[in-house]
Amino acid sequence: MTAYFEYRHTVGFEETNLVGNVYYVNYLRWQGRCREMFLKERAPEVLADLADGLKLFTLKVDCEFFAEITAFDELAIRMSLVDLAQTQVEFAFDYVRLDPDGGEALVARGRQRVACMRGPNTRTVPTRVPEPLTRALASYAPVRV
Repeated sequence: MTAYFEYRHTVGFEETNLVGNVYYVNYLRWQGRCREMFLKERAPEVLADLADGLKLFTLKVDCEFFAEITAFDELAIRMSLVDLAQTQVEFAFDYVRLDPDGGEALVARGRQRVACMRGPNTRTVPTRVPEPLTRALASYAPVRV
């Protein structure tokens, strides 16, 4: 089994700026989309929990860029687990351009830290990472040496 969850994406014109490069905010959107697809495919019980009051707050997000990408580039956004604490999860994201000849190029790398919370918006409190999410993340745990 791979140590990451992969979301595939084709870059569209609407994701580029005036000079044709992908606008930086889209990398952050793709992190969120990758996380959503992970929940849908690997931990669908959490989606019901979200409807029942669980909140996933993004505490921190970053992205480092290595190469430019443009419209119609094919990407694999690969999400892996960095840290799983009682109430928070940290993910890493590798943005890999998939070349038509089968080659790959790492074009960016990002991270995201998420806190699990419950309660009304004015009085949310930390809550444990839901068990279905913990189980789904188990196969993506970093290897400790």
